[in-house]
Amino acid sequence: MVDRVLFVCHANLCRSPMAEYVARRLLADRPVLVSSAGTDAMDGMAMHPYAMEVLAEHGADPAAFASRTLRPEYLTEATLVLTATRRQRSVCTALAPGALHRTFTLRQFGRLASAAEPPAEPAVDPLRAAIAAAAEARGRLQPAAPDADDLRDPIGGTTADFRRCAEEIERSLRPLAALIGATG
Repeated sequence: MVDRVLFVCHANLCRSPMAEYVARRLLADRPVLVSSAGTDAMDGMAMHPYAMEVLAEHGADPAAFASRTLRPEYLTEATLVLTATRRQRSVCTALAPGALHRTFTLRQFGRLASAAEPPAEPAVDPLRAAIAAAAEARGRLQPAAPDADDLRDPIGGTTADFRRCAEEIERSLRPLAALIGATG
């Protein structure tokens, strides 16, 4: 079975596609498939031009990207689901209740992964071990303010706003990449 990480935002034009491409770069040495979808997306749309510009600055070529509408099977097939907001996390768990324990907001999971203790022995499945370690850390952390879990939507903003969003995505994904490395 191949591990899959699914990123979810509203329209699958900015945040989740940027997260998909940042994760591909950070997890390039891992056997993990990364994809994205939107709770209110229209299939086949091009990524927002500012998102494409920001990703190109990091060597990505998102020209072939096409948006996807979130479907329950994407959630059931995913090993880990990371959403841009708490609202999108709720939509995901309503569509696929079985995904509840592996669905987090991106920023929430970044905090949990930062606080997680990797297993003492290398794991056979590092992504699943990382998810378990992060979930275990949940009980040791103080609850965050609700807005600390939501990734601000840069739509309507400048290229600089998209760049800040991509930087926040990368800050949230680095602990996941490090935890996967420490577990496997």
